Amino acid sequence: MGSKFQLLIGGKSHEGSEGVAVDVVNPATGDSIGRVAYGSPSDIENAIETARRGFQSWQTVSPWERGRILKDAAGIIRRDTDRIARVLTLEQGKILAQARDEVHRAADFIEWGGEQARRIAGRIVPGRQPGQRIEVQPHPIGVVAALTPWNFPMALAAKKFAGALAAGCAIICKPSQETPGCVLAMGEALLEAGVHPAALAVVFGDANQVSSQLIESPVIRKVTFTGSIPIGKRLAAAAGLQMKPVTMELGGHAPVVVCGDVDPEATAELLARAKFTNAGQICLCPSRFFVEESIADRFTVRFAEVAAGLKVGDGMDPATEVGPLANDRRVEAIVRLVDDARDRGARIVAGGNRVGNRGYFYAPTVLTDVPDNAVVLSEEPFGPVAPILRFRDEEAMLQAANGLEFGLSAYVFTHDGLRQRRLVDALQYGAVSVNGSLTHLPEAPLGGWKDSGIGTEGGIEILEPYTITKHVNLA
Repeated sequence: MGSKFQLLIGGKSHEGSEGVAVDVVNPATGDSIGRVAYGSPSDIENAIETARRGFQSWQTVSPWERGRILKDAAGIIRRDTDRIARVLTLEQGKILAQARDEVHRAADFIEWGGEQARRIAGRIVPGRQPGQRIEVQPHPIGVVAALTPWNFPMALAAKKFAGALAAGCAIICKPSQETPGCVLAMGEALLEAGVHPAALAVVFGDANQVSSQLIESPVIRKVTFTGSIPIGKRLAAAAGLQMKPVTMELGGHAPVVVCGDVDPEATAELLARAKFTNAGQICLCPSRFFVEESIADRFTVRFAEVAAGLKVGDGMDPATEVGPLANDRRVEAIVRLVDDARDRGARIVAGGNRVGNRGYFYAPTVLTDVPDNAVVLSEEPFGPVAPILRFRDEEAMLQAANGLEFGLSAYVFTHDGLRQRRLVDALQYGAVSVNGSLTHLPEAPLGGWKDSGIGTEGGIEILEPYTITKHVNLA
């Protein structure tokens, strides 16, 4: 029969008032592992009204106590790592070791939010008249609508739970219906630790209907979203009509600049493994590889060897290095991008094909001689496809690297200190990694430039998106 993934509202599980449920599919097999309940408009309204009441109670809990509760929740998540990671692999496809890492990172974000809750502080500004002072008071903004994706379903939701709950807000999270179990597990851990039952909800349903209802509700005072640029723009526009602030972490298409002074084989191996982590379904992952002409041949040969040698398979198999894509839509998108590049003259030097006859597997794929008009160079691939582009002229390369709407992450590989600084300064991206891979750790803020986002998540600033300032003049 499989698992039942239900709505979590007011500390209780709900089937959904209209009895609608859809299959949750294991990407490795294409088989259903359970059913997820869809919330009707009345269910979503129930979540909104419950969160309104929950906010009134949760905001009165002292920041010190909120911090204790969130840190306890992080401990519960870590306690249940093996169980949650298994759920995550079954519903999302990533290999089990990567699922465990994600569970731990989610716990880290929850703990970090708890630590920062204990640092909430206002300030006093001396007035201009004798005896006058101005108090600057931070307050929780209200009920938060959080809309989260399927590629890192637990970690990306954890960022939002951590900031909102630590600030004293209530939160309604609408995760992807394709990956419900791990987010529900996090919600249950937060409740077990002592978060007010009405202060958090996890709901599922038709994405357009749920997001519109949440954004249009006067109870919702903040919208936070992680996902694609087109959807983010639509949601931000809808929130703007309601004068509601947004935090948006949107798509990326990260340029990687590999300079001629690095070891081409070692760098290729590092980057190939980084690229194909989570089957390439990472918005921060290296995506367009600009390799200096002097080492391009050696780099490409090794990159293709590593890609071809990676074991593709079920994420539950300990030998697997690359799991399936999360759904059939991603397979279709990758097929389209690879076919387009090949038709325009690109060479496939590794992969370029589906793997097996069940599940959503696609071989790690490496493209060379990719023409400028190939769609893969302008559309975020979000999958196991790596175009390698040679360059001689640094200025022309940077023009291409910066030439898209994306501005989330970029990579630089060189041991030349002056060149490192020049390239880091020139790349128009919110995060730049030098000589290594990139992961968002909770202790540092991260956000996109240009069309890749609004605002940041993490760091000592983690609560800022969920607070609002009151200016109090005391004469």
